[in-house]
Amino acid sequence: SYFGDKSSCVENASMLNLTSSSARGLNSTCIGKPPLSSSKSVCRSHTPLTGYSVTSSSAVSAHSVASVIVAVVEGRGLARGEVGMASIDLKNPEVILSQFADNTTYAKVITKLRILTPLEIIMSNTACDAANTTKLFSLITEHFKNVTFTTVQRKYFNETKGLEYIEQLCASEFSTIFMEVQSKYYCLAAVAALLKYVEFIQNSVYAPKSLKVRFQGSEKTAMIDSTSAQNLELVVNNRDSRNDHTLFGVLNYTRTPGGSRRLRSNILEPLIDAETINTRLDCVQELLQDEELFFGLQAVISKFLDIEQLLSVLVQIPKQDTVNTAESKITNLIYLKHTLELVEPLKAALRSCNTPLLKAYYNSLEDPRFEIILEKIATVINDDTRYTKGCLSMRTQKCYAVKPNINEFLDIARRTYTEIVDDIAGMIAQLGQKYNLPMKTGFSSARGFFIQMNVDSSTLLNGQLPSEFTKITKMKNTYSFTSADLIKMNERCQESLREIYHMTYLIVCKLLNEIYEHIHCLYKLSDIVSMLDMLLSFAHACTLSDYVRPEFTDTLAIKQGWHPILEKIAVEKPVSNNTYLSEGSNFVILTGPNMSGKSTYLKQIALCQIMAQIGSYVPAEYCSVRIAEQIFTRIGMDDDIETNSSTFMKEMKEITYIIQNANDKSLIIIDELGRGTSAEEGIGICYAVCEYLLNLKAFTLFATHFLELCHMDALYPNVENCNFEVQHMRSSAGNKEKIAYTYMLSKGYTEEKNYGIKAAEVSSLPSSIILDAKEITNHIAKQISHRRRNTPEMVAERAVYHLAMRLVQTARNSRLDPDSLRIYLKGLKRKYEASCSVPKQSDEQN
Repeated sequence: SYFGDKSSCVENASMLNLTSSSARGLNSTCIGKPPLSSSKSVCRSHTPLTGYSVTSSSAVSAHSVASVIVAVVEGRGLARGEVGMASIDLKNPEVILSQFADNTTYAKVITKLRILTPLEIIMSNTACDAANTTKLFSLITEHFKNVTFTTVQRKYFNETKGLEYIEQLCASEFSTIFMEVQSKYYCLAAVAALLKYVEFIQNSVYAPKSLKVRFQGSEKTAMIDSTSAQNLELVVNNRDSRNDHTLFGVLNYTRTPGGSRRLRSNILEPLIDAETINTRLDCVQELLQDEELFFGLQAVISKFLDIEQLLSVLVQIPKQDTVNTAESKITNLIYLKHTLELVEPLKAALRSCNTPLLKAYYNSLEDPRFEIILEKIATVINDDTRYTKGCLSMRTQKCYAVKPNINEFLDIARRTYTEIVDDIAGMIAQLGQKYNLPMKTGFSSARGFFIQMNVDSSTLLNGQLPSEFTKITKMKNTYSFTSADLIKMNERCQESLREIYHMTYLIVCKLLNEIYEHIHCLYKLSDIVSMLDMLLSFAHACTLSDYVRPEFTDTLAIKQGWHPILEKIAVEKPVSNNTYLSEGSNFVILTGPNMSGKSTYLKQIALCQIMAQIGSYVPAEYCSVRIAEQIFTRIGMDDDIETNSSTFMKEMKEITYIIQNANDKSLIIIDELGRGTSAEEGIGICYAVCEYLLNLKAFTLFATHFLELCHMDALYPNVENCNFEVQHMRSSAGNKEKIAYTYMLSKGYTEEKNYGIKAAEVSSLPSSIILDAKEITNHIAKQISHRRRNTPEMVAERAVYHLAMRLVQTARNSRLDPDSLRIYLKGLKRKYEASCSVPKQSDEQN
């Protein structure tokens, strides 16, 4: 039981299969067992029946400084490099969760662990199995030699259980953490293992709703919560997770697994340092301007394998020397040779580059260790040994990888293998002649050598193959089969291959021992290749669309920007629109009928912001952005008509999370807030939320159907109203009117004040009801208009505010010469004077 009492913990003690290495000066003990002998940097395994290692409470109290336990887990596959962490201080009921993307050096992990100064670190047993040690585990143990390491079975790193733990144990004051981490699977997996383990070592459980749980984002990256990432479809499409209609899909023209992982992690955690972003943009610009550099780099980068995976395998020392481990080591040595041979072509491609980052990469590639490793490999491995596609050709490369005359017995075994392969080919040719059938030699890693034949069954005797052939399979007109003699020859071939692999393995292991001290240059190479791959991907995306380089200022100004994902899937180019937010006009209220384009426009702004902050060009004619430290989106769907209480509670949790975490450097996008409750309450909540956010200098876009909110511009001069235009068109019969959507953004709030009634008109509602609805609506609208009328004082105050903000902005950013500045300031004065005058209007016009 995950939430049982003390007895349930003790009863289930045997279920946790744990491993531990003791800290210096700290004894590890087992409940009901004699103390374990102390060991340093050695993992000691325990079967489930012999208990598990723990840190005793007395030892914890004796250790006056360290009292934090940390669980660390890393993603697999495409998510490798994504790390989840969870920590708890045994002296303080606070759980801290982190999830972030890290590069091959795992600098973020090491930094965070150094800040936490843990007493004990928990990892999955699959991470530190002696035969399969991960690089992350090796680095952590290397940097934290005096810390106890305990491993638990991988199944306890369970994100579902982690989420249950948070729901069960998190105090209500911190419950918005649920919104932030519900899709961050790795920190949830870490917290599941952490809290389960702490229950055992404490021999107690935490009371429900008693823990403070908080999430700590990565340093120097913008925070995008999981809901916002999902709303914006950054890496997963909401309708079909298998298609690539996402921001990742738009930008992903990477050629290597490492480049793909780097792009994915950058999209989820954009940069916030303008200098670093501009350094990337300089590279993209040079790649776009220099075709020879672009195509030269792309050709080399596409030949690289997964260097991170190669590194992780190379540094593993297997427990047993099996045929599989021998073959794996030989294969990876060939991969290593292939990778190192690409360093010179990569240098050649970068030789004429001009930007600082590309020059720095060129200089890094001059590391002498690359050549040292290659020279050592060349003493043992044949020069013409290559990484090739196809299992048979790769088998041949492995067999003949080691140079002749290094091991006499190896040379004899290889001659034997060659003779057997030649005999197999000769035997199959003879069988073809014997039966007058077009037989040829086939090969697969599972079956070894077999016979293949392309023939119509009607040409066979009785439509069947001769009886000496077995294991017959047929796909269309292609037959695959074998014979008893061929099976025996395959067995001889495998036996010969085992001898070759064993002797080659011994030579390879000796070679690897000589090059291990130089192998760390590959971490640098991995970083260079993945970054170049991502930058090439950005440049490639630019060649397919008219993207522009963004600038970084204190405004968000996008001229004729469009939605990048919509462009990819639409037949025609999406409608372009302008966006402008500044410190003086940082709050935009967006109105317009359903399906007029509000949600698409809001997503477009957020996507352009993210693209700018990862170093990509942006879909616009001009783009200036203010760097956002957090990006929050609460996006509604136009066809989402749910108005039940659960939808309303989801809205409130999302808004609470935004309010608790937003600051002056945030980009906040809210769409359709308050539709899950009554109109009066919805307007009240929206108004209160807007007034709270207006106190921040955050850039906020707030889309709504509550037109009452549009009058906030009379009270708050930093509020701007914008709307999406529609056109009215009459049918050919002339008796019915329909709305045509232009998807064009205009200043002011929408004139479509009764689009709900217009929608009702085309429905089957009785005309008498529609007439009554119009009359009541007009009456209420007149009352609201009378109450919200602008006074001359309000208009003057607004004009003064806007003038002041523009003057401040000019003082900060202007690069005009004195004459041009004088003309600009005179223009500001005329605009101010015009804004101060209030034309007299009738009540109807107001």
